[in-house]
Amino acid sequence: MANTLTNLIPTIYAAADVILRELTGFIPAVTLFASADQVSKDQVVRYPIVASYEAGNVAAAATGPDPADTVVGSDTMTITKERSVTFYWTGNDQKGLGEMYEVILRDQFAQAMRTLVNEVETDLGALYVHASRAYGTAGTTPFDSTNKLSHLAQLLKILEDNGAPTSDLQFVMNTSAAAALRSLTELSSVGDAGSDTLLRRGVLGDIFDFAVRRSAKVANHTKGNGSGYLVNLTAGYAAGSTSVIVDTGSNNVLAGDVITNTKTSRDTNKYVVKTGIAAAGTLVLQNPGTRVAWENNDPLAIGNSYAANLGFSRTAIHALLRVPAMPEGGDAADDVTVVTDPQTGISFQVAMYRQRRRVAYEVGLAWGVKAVKPEAIAILLG
Repeated sequence: MANTLTNLIPTIYAAADVILRELTGFIPAVTLFASADQVSKDQVVRYPIVASYEAGNVAAAATGPDPADTVVGSDTMTITKERSVTFYWTGNDQKGLGEMYEVILRDQFAQAMRTLVNEVETDLGALYVHASRAYGTAGTTPFDSTNKLSHLAQLLKILEDNGAPTSDLQFVMNTSAAAALRSLTELSSVGDAGSDTLLRRGVLGDIFDFAVRRSAKVANHTKGNGSGYLVNLTAGYAAGSTSVIVDTGSNNVLAGDVITNTKTSRDTNKYVVKTGIAAAGTLVLQNPGTRVAWENNDPLAIGNSYAANLGFSRTAIHALLRVPAMPEGGDAADDVTVVTDPQTGISFQVAMYRQRRRVAYEVGLAWGVKAVKPEAIAILLG
């Protein structure tokens, strides 16, 4: 049959080659499960979790060791979105454009893919609320001439203190932080950096074990308006506490807010709120909880609004991407194909529908994202 998607595949692939090279820093940084398999919306996917072990003394014996039973746990993630971009052409439109038709069609496929990729990138950036702790000054772009690279060093310290795996660390920042980082002579000066890759080609590379990336979808968090809250427990809270009862204060503390214990010399760490409050009650912090003990009546302060540049271990954030489900035998589409981007591994479903004196195209993608290990995620405030 003429004019099927088979004939359009070169055009579609050209669109994928152009559009997926934009600033999508989160997608290549996370653990990505992407294939052309069809999957239904709200489908639950289970993955294993191996618990930590305790060591014991080595002792001579007549037989080999007798280990206790090991329970391998699991958790789930879900395909939460099934989205598509559609557009159509009439016969008269095609005839009127002549050779420009194929050029415009390529750009339409490119914009459709761009729209879907940006939505996935936005969802990944929104996972900042699951970070363990934060570092830096809210509302201030990091990597200034005073602090220079110390921000990344402190971010690495948070992850190391939390026991996060450091073999595949990722750092994704917004364009403001990237511009400040590029301006540091430690990186741009060939003599200081030992390479001209940043100065000549703009390649940031690895810094302090982090693979440094940029994204246009780094989230901006707007703080809650809560104030005046005090720790409310006579016995206080031991280090490692995640649930803290507070009183005396008022208004909202939101998930993603960064709070500090402002008792003099008590605790300088900045903690990310997991579950907020609207009045006195139980405030829940992300794992692994407080680094030091808190005492009764310790005052808590909410930090300012911030840009959530993220440092994390690749395995801490998962993204599951599939093509949308089609019914058995197909639907009314005259042709359906799957285009897989060779660089990111994302597969798009492209369908063509012949209608009355026009042809419609649909580009679809299904996905779900999840932060699976808050201890291995930290925010660099911007």
